[in-house]
Amino acid sequence: MSSLKLKITYKSVFYGWYLLPVFGAVMLLATVPLFHAMGIWAVAMERAFGWNRTKLSLALSFTRIEGGILGPVEGYLVDRFGTRLMVLIGLLIMGIGWVLFSLINNIWMFYFSYLIIALGQGLGSWLALNTMLNNWFIKRRSFAMGVSNSLARIGTLFLIPLLAWMVDPDFPTRPGWSSTALFLGIFIILAAYPLTRLIRNTPEEYGLLPDGVSPTKDQSDPNLESCDLVTSQVDFTVKQALKTKSFWLISLGHGFTSMVLLALMLHLAPLLTDLNYSLQTASFVVTGYTAVSMIFQMVGGYVGDRMPKNIALMIFSMSQAFGVLILTFGPPGLLSAYGFALFFGIGFGGRNPINASIRGEYFGRKNFGKILGISQVPMNVLLLIGPVFAGVLRDVTGSYTFAFGVLGVLCAVGGLCFLFSTKPSIPN
Repeated sequence: MSSLKLKITYKSVFYGWYLLPVFGAVMLLATVPLFHAMGIWAVAMERAFGWNRTKLSLALSFTRIEGGILGPVEGYLVDRFGTRLMVLIGLLIMGIGWVLFSLINNIWMFYFSYLIIALGQGLGSWLALNTMLNNWFIKRRSFAMGVSNSLARIGTLFLIPLLAWMVDPDFPTRPGWSSTALFLGIFIILAAYPLTRLIRNTPEEYGLLPDGVSPTKDQSDPNLESCDLVTSQVDFTVKQALKTKSFWLISLGHGFTSMVLLALMLHLAPLLTDLNYSLQTASFVVTGYTAVSMIFQMVGGYVGDRMPKNIALMIFSMSQAFGVLILTFGPPGLLSAYGFALFFGIGFGGRNPINASIRGEYFGRKNFGKILGISQVPMNVLLLIGPVFAGVLRDVTGSYTFAFGVLGVLCAVGGLCFLFSTKPSIPN
């Protein structure tokens, strides 16, 4: 009986590549205003309502509690209903959340609106989109994830300074935080449907397999390497994945390295304004590490397909930790801030695509969403600690030095967790 062979279809560009800019556009809308610009919103909220850093930190930590509880549910829903529907629902909820954000007049309204935005972001961005790319790519999985994240960073270079300009409380003639949030919400709601029409859940729905492979009985196919990658892919069940030490080490590594990221997203701009730098200057530092990370998203994607992913993750995590320590213990001034932006951007950008692709390589495609969702539970437990830890110590000591010193060391610990997360044995 002749075995089924596979070959690459060259007649047209593989649709998986068209999904990369869609990924980038959704991530830009879903994550940049919520996370990367959180420090900008924090400065505006602090100035408008007088809330301290601890109260502001709680908003970001509440989103991680929600993410930890709903992560497994989100993963199940993505595997069950597909990325397209979940992104549509997520963007609509997110848009409504930003409209509510524009109406804030007390701390509880701030928390509630931020939770609604985070719910939409959890349903319709990182988990859903990485599940989509994990379905469409095997051989070039890390590279595809790296390029797609880099495309999101291109928009970030412009969006962060724009948001800082619009909400800067030192210039009352500008739109301000409320009008800016309202505009964001309306724009996201209007963009949701046309953007998600471009999404395709799996290549199998269109008679293809990952990487543009097409079923055929042609046994003379020269691309047997790509064929073998598709046919030899092993799909772990959730129970099998949970029994591996790599699942837990990757989750802890991801959590430890992201603790400081989430804390900096909130506290970097307030830290720099504490040093008498303007909000616009703080936005340029954020833009700096974003620009570096944009380049190293692609570097990380390239490297992640060509060397053991756990080793690559360790190297990039150490660079990220070094950047945090430069910011914390380096000489005061913008030189340390931009040194931080360089090394932190290298580490954050390089590890970002590999964080998702290593799970696809280790555990397969069939249950990727559920496995990724469950892995967010221990990860989010760590993430909710970071911003509050930094905020409380800043309010108590008047400085971020001790908090970011600890978080920098924990980031290095996360790198070691990645190092020991070797590929698990194939289950029976």
